[in-house]
Amino acid sequence: GKNCSLLQEMDVFQKQDENCYCYVQNRTIHLQYLWSTIQITVSSREKFWFEPISEKKNCRNSETVFEFAACAVQILWKAETSTETSLSIKQYGEDVCFKIQPFKVAPYVVRVKREMLDGKLLFLFVAGIFLFHFANSMSRSAKFFYLSGIILGVLALLVFVLLRLKRFIPRHSTFWILMSGSWIFSLYFIYCFKENIQWLWSEHKSYLLGYFLTAGITSFAICYQHGPLTTELSITLFTWTLQLTAFVLIYFGVTIPQVAYAVIAVSLCSKGLCYSLGAACHIARKMKNHFKSKKLVFKYLTEEEYQEQGESETIRALEELRSFCRSPDFPSWIAISKLQAPHRFAAFVLGAPHVSPAETKVHDEQYGIGSSFLEEQLFETQSGQDKPANSVHEEDEENENETHRQIPFPYATEFL
Repeated sequence: GKNCSLLQEMDVFQKQDENCYCYVQNRTIHLQYLWSTIQITVSSREKFWFEPISEKKNCRNSETVFEFAACAVQILWKAETSTETSLSIKQYGEDVCFKIQPFKVAPYVVRVKREMLDGKLLFLFVAGIFLFHFANSMSRSAKFFYLSGIILGVLALLVFVLLRLKRFIPRHSTFWILMSGSWIFSLYFIYCFKENIQWLWSEHKSYLLGYFLTAGITSFAICYQHGPLTTELSITLFTWTLQLTAFVLIYFGVTIPQVAYAVIAVSLCSKGLCYSLGAACHIARKMKNHFKSKKLVFKYLTEEEYQEQGESETIRALEELRSFCRSPDFPSWIAISKLQAPHRFAAFVLGAPHVSPAETKVHDEQYGIGSSFLEEQLFETQSGQDKPANSVHEEDEENENETHRQIPFPYATEFL
């Protein structure tokens, strides 16, 4: 570290001999650098060696298996040779050191600049938020299932193959040990691929395209043969996997880890709050429907229903009258003393009709079909259309008076 040149923002170094450079992070947190990165570009007319320098020289001091594997691969990893290379450093990440060794005596330029808004980081952050909130609906989509299978087959081929060979592994413990190793290897493969994507694309473009095409088609064929997820357990596990992936995207999508933790916590709370609000709304609707007074619904009767109801209610009322007249509380002697036809009243109480056949005949003649009353009403309606409104009202009053004087109502016969 003492012999290396310290890089700062907006520095430009032009040298031609072998040298190492280090960028030391600023530990003061500023929210305006949430999606900011430091871009270091090295360019020359001749090829040079670009070798990252790791702070951990001794792999035996590694605390985890992943750190040991990363350290071992970094030792065996060959330095990159090119005429131009670039390095993107997060604002609040680890300190970065690298060594430049030219092949020939030729000048090279090291430039340091700040990119205030890194599109890659912003894309990862937005994708993580979107994936977390729509994980449930995406896990039930057949198209997203096939797309996830293709991505898994391309980036984590060993994991994809192991999932296909699961039924041939008898013991679950053996399967999960192999799965853990496969994930560690796949994650490190993704890390190395991300760091060397420019070199691979420029030097081995045809091989890279062939790998993508072969792995993608094979993964799609296997997923299509298996079919989309159908059971609720598999859909739930797929949803949880997508949500964990969303947390990883959120963490790598910002430069301040504390902000990533806060966003993840808020996302979890909002998800739980949605479930709580949904349950509360469901309970409120149930309680409202339980205590809500039922509205009166009025049903209009048809003409046939009206006639049937009138007849049934009349029969019921007459039966109640007969029952009351036969009861001991009825003052029979007082009622008989005031009746004009006590024999007819006695017959009614014993079950005889309340209207005689003669009265029924007179009613039909007066008010039945083809009766004189209906004919007069029809003739008055037709003649009233040709007369003024005042004369019509006067004639209606005269007709009503004549009707009251001339037409007796047979139902007006009083028993009392």
